[in-house]
Amino acid sequence: MGEMEDVDVDHITTEIPSHKCPLVYESASHACIDRENNPLTGPVFKNPICKVYRFQTVDSKWMLVREQMEECTLSFSIPKQLLSLYIQEDMSRVQDLRELGELSPHWDNLRKEVMTRYGGIINSYQETLAELDKITGRSFKPSCCKAQKSLEFIPINLHTQRMRVTCPRKTDAFYDIVTVGAPAAHFQGFKCGGLQRLLTRYEAEKKSFSTAYQCIYYSPEHTAKAQEVLSTMSLLLPLITSLADQLLQAAQEHSSPGLRDALKNLSDKTEQFVHTLKDELVKSALLALHAARPGYVSKNQKQTPVLGGQHQGHILQGSDQNPSPVQGLPGHSPATSITDSTAVCNNVEGLQSTTRGEGGPLRHQDSIPHHKEYDEEEWDRVWANVAKCLNCVIAMVDKLQEEDNSKQNPVPEQQLADVIISHKPGDWREQLCPLVTRLKECVMEVVEKAKRAMTFVLLQEAACSIPQGFLLQQRRDVVFSQALAALACGFVMRLYAGMRDQGFLRQLHLVGLVAQFESLLSTYSEEIGMLEDMEVGISDLQRVLFQITEAKTDNLSDLQPLVCGRRDHFTVEVPLPRLVFQTLPEEIKEGKPLRVFPVLFNVGINEQQTIAERFGDISLQERINQRNFEMLEAYYKSLSEKVPLACLPCFQTQTDIKELLETLGQNVVTKKRKNVEILWIAGTICRRLNGIRFTSCKSAKDRTSMSVTLEQCALLRDEHQLSKDFFIRALDCMRREGCRIENVQKNIRCRKYAFNMLQLMAFPKCYRPPEGTYGKVDS
Repeated sequence: MGEMEDVDVDHITTEIPSHKCPLVYESASHACIDRENNPLTGPVFKNPICKVYRFQTVDSKWMLVREQMEECTLSFSIPKQLLSLYIQEDMSRVQDLRELGELSPHWDNLRKEVMTRYGGIINSYQETLAELDKITGRSFKPSCCKAQKSLEFIPINLHTQRMRVTCPRKTDAFYDIVTVGAPAAHFQGFKCGGLQRLLTRYEAEKKSFSTAYQCIYYSPEHTAKAQEVLSTMSLLLPLITSLADQLLQAAQEHSSPGLRDALKNLSDKTEQFVHTLKDELVKSALLALHAARPGYVSKNQKQTPVLGGQHQGHILQGSDQNPSPVQGLPGHSPATSITDSTAVCNNVEGLQSTTRGEGGPLRHQDSIPHHKEYDEEEWDRVWANVAKCLNCVIAMVDKLQEEDNSKQNPVPEQQLADVIISHKPGDWREQLCPLVTRLKECVMEVVEKAKRAMTFVLLQEAACSIPQGFLLQQRRDVVFSQALAALACGFVMRLYAGMRDQGFLRQLHLVGLVAQFESLLSTYSEEIGMLEDMEVGISDLQRVLFQITEAKTDNLSDLQPLVCGRRDHFTVEVPLPRLVFQTLPEEIKEGKPLRVFPVLFNVGINEQQTIAERFGDISLQERINQRNFEMLEAYYKSLSEKVPLACLPCFQTQTDIKELLETLGQNVVTKKRKNVEILWIAGTICRRLNGIRFTSCKSAKDRTSMSVTLEQCALLRDEHQLSKDFFIRALDCMRREGCRIENVQKNIRCRKYAFNMLQLMAFPKCYRPPEGTYGKVDS
């Protein structure tokens, strides 16, 4: 992570004045980076600051402890990549809306308004990206800039910190942590709360929005399904096309093994494609889109004289044979007026819907339309044609291979003549080509119809969302960007540290890693809004996968992690140098997606939390801790089923992980003020599970520094026999002279934590800094 000359080391000797910490000393031999022999450090981590200490153990020996804090280039590169992807996705959404075709005036006006909103977001994101492109040389956002508009996508004060411990006759040990300000939309503010509260309120009100805007209400599950279908189609379509071409190439080469392999892959992907589209939402959306066409309304207008009473008998007789889409639906008699009929067709209010319950049959709701006149079997026929075409291709491949086998076996002369006539050399491709072409055409037809249907669903969502939904999406984009930058930083740091640990690599591809976020935010005033933002941002990280790739070259620019995907699913590709990549397990080298399981635990410790506990509401904190405890427990269960516990790291403390989880569960449900044991136990479990540790407060500067130094000293005590007499001295020393006070200096150009005496009286004692290191400062 840089060369020796990049290291910033305090030159403090044991002869320093008494107000300085006597435990920090200068040592040129230890000033170098502990990762100097690692070729992976350069592209991501930079500007290291090192501090070296000597502490006494219980047996009166001395341990050497080195802190190392670094910035991460992903602070800026990940948000910039995300902004580009957001812009690309929204521009694609606008293009999809244009390609919906002609709509009735009502729907067309809604479409124009939605496209205008998307245009505003695109312009805003392009301006932000242009501002970020102007910034060079910086790799972290100081806390004093947390509410700056041009930097709102950048995580606050993102740093990595490693503590390396050297003891006599023992292998060196190191402990990593990532510190970052709570992912939150500081520029947008917290007057109305954070994402969790705003989204809950928005979903509750969206039905009334759908009535006001005369559009269909789709639940979050429907919207997510629509996005999933679009995403899956965009992934599978080029794969199916490519595999179909490979099949033809194998036919051209008369390669039976190549033909079999290509056919198997093509069959698998095509079946996956058909399964994705075999959903009632697609069919219902096609019906709704049919109702929004101008021709649909005109048809009802033509029937108006009849519905008004003229020639009623003749038309009603015809209606029995071919009833109107509106007639026969609940609340609409055959004599429905033209005004009512047109309104219903345009705002689809009161029409029936079908929606899929969890693993159960479809049930009717009062939202998505269900028209009897429309040929409901058309969609079934369209996607069924794909399966039929695939079966034809399979049958032809079987026939060609049978003929090829018979050709290799001795046959009577007359039969051989028949074979030659029916199977001319070089015609495998000719016989397969029409069938493969038809398969491609059917797939494209399905894609076009499904894409329009799902785009129409998202149009309803967007129309119902004006303007609240668009503002919420922007807020969510901001928070997610900060959270993903921190997660990517932690993942890369953990990967680099575990490259030689086969147990860790096995765990990585079989189960994935837990990413444990520790938060010290209070549940009072603005910070409750920050916590509500953070909860959603951390939860959204479940949509992220990681993939390890082989770098094109060993140049630093080719070793930068890359982000691809769209809002419902992102993949972070981490390139490694060729020689390092070759040492990985085959599953990882083959591109297996790697999962991360984010969990969040929060315990407020400041004076605002005191107010919240005595006079306010801490239910948000209790709910977060309970929910994430259950997720952590589920992760451990999955891990213990798939990976031998011998793969996990060894610690001096022999407490069983299952026992630690039980203790954590008890603490989570215990009504105890400022129960910081929750954080301590969760952090211990994370390290025992090979996880990624994060610590956050509002700015990752003051409370975070108290937590990180406390955790480091606790590790020295529990794992390296730090003398009890030295514990407080070591803690004060790290807080007074260590990397965390340097972090404060980097953020606010002042070496004082932003606490006052009154605030500190409300802090748990172990989170209070030493005298002279705090005061009133602008943070």
